[in-house]
Amino acid sequence: MPLQIHSSDPSPSDRRTPASARRLDVQTLVLILSVLAIGVGFIFSYVGAFHDPRLHQDPIAVVAPQQEASMLSARLDGLAGAPLHAVPVQRESTARQQVRNDDVTAALVVDPRGQTDRLLVASGGGAALTLAVEQVLTKVDASQHRSVLSADVAPAQSSDYRGVSGFYIVIGWLIAGYFLAALLGLRAGRGASTPRRLGRRLLLLAPYSIAAGVAGMLIADTLLGALTGHFLALAGVGALLVFTAGAVTVALQELVGIAGIGIAVVLFVVLGNPSSGGAYQLPLLPGFWRAIGNAIPNGAGVDAVRRIVYFGSSGVTDRLLTIGAYGLGAIIVALAWTAYRSRRTARARRPVAVEQIPDAAPQPA
Repeated sequence: MPLQIHSSDPSPSDRRTPASARRLDVQTLVLILSVLAIGVGFIFSYVGAFHDPRLHQDPIAVVAPQQEASMLSARLDGLAGAPLHAVPVQRESTARQQVRNDDVTAALVVDPRGQTDRLLVASGGGAALTLAVEQVLTKVDASQHRSVLSADVAPAQSSDYRGVSGFYIVIGWLIAGYFLAALLGLRAGRGASTPRRLGRRLLLLAPYSIAAGVAGMLIADTLLGALTGHFLALAGVGALLVFTAGAVTVALQELVGIAGIGIAVVLFVVLGNPSSGGAYQLPLLPGFWRAIGNAIPNGAGVDAVRRIVYFGSSGVTDRLLTIGAYGLGAIIVALAWTAYRSRRTARARRPVAVEQIPDAAPQPA
């Protein structure tokens, strides 16, 4: 009997990589590149927004005799780099109210009989912005051999250093919203949603959002005393932000699966935080971040908190409508897409009726 030798080397077909393994490798590569892109985007967005804060046509009121007001306004508008946009105002009381309503950042009140002017500011709107305006106008007055003294008509609360507490509480509320939505989505699994299950997830967000809004204010108001005197109003803003962040994340997960979590991070963290006007207010940011600031829930939320606490809620409705539009839009998109996908899946699973074909074999006589 001839000796048979069995080779231990796998055949070429055995050495082929299974298709599932190749798909896994591609998915892993895409995941790595996506996370890298988010990290690089984070660096670019934050450094790009904060590396060179400077004023961009920030509106200020100018109170002076008519002829002098026109000349001074023209001088301020013509400053190199266009940091200011002067708005002549006849009465100091009107200018003061505009500052308190956040219609203008500051008001320069010229003393026609002396050499010292007054600058009405609102540090509650952000210390960085107030300081920048003061620096510009101090140089302008110095060039005319005049001086300027600042008067804070809407100061930040004593425990709200530099007016940034609202920024950080908004970040916390948004994190609470999209983290819960992300975890619920991962637990549910890809493609597992039906309109009923999606509805349960959205309904779960509602009491959670209220609890998060109240908890945030218990810390910021009751415990730390950073933002006091507006507990219910700010808790309501917080609940709206938490629910909106959660609903947007849910909708993105329904549309593109787990990648929706990454898109939510890009929206709320990479783009939303640096453009929100928290660390540096919008007039200090470059054009792109300044343009998107109040159009994203982060910026709308930060501005809503500041307007409630320091500006008598002036203009807050527009900010709340922006946040609510994201939440409502996310609900509509998520429900519509899930319903469409469920109908399509149901149609694909329907049994196909097979037409009976008569036997063509000859029948025996």
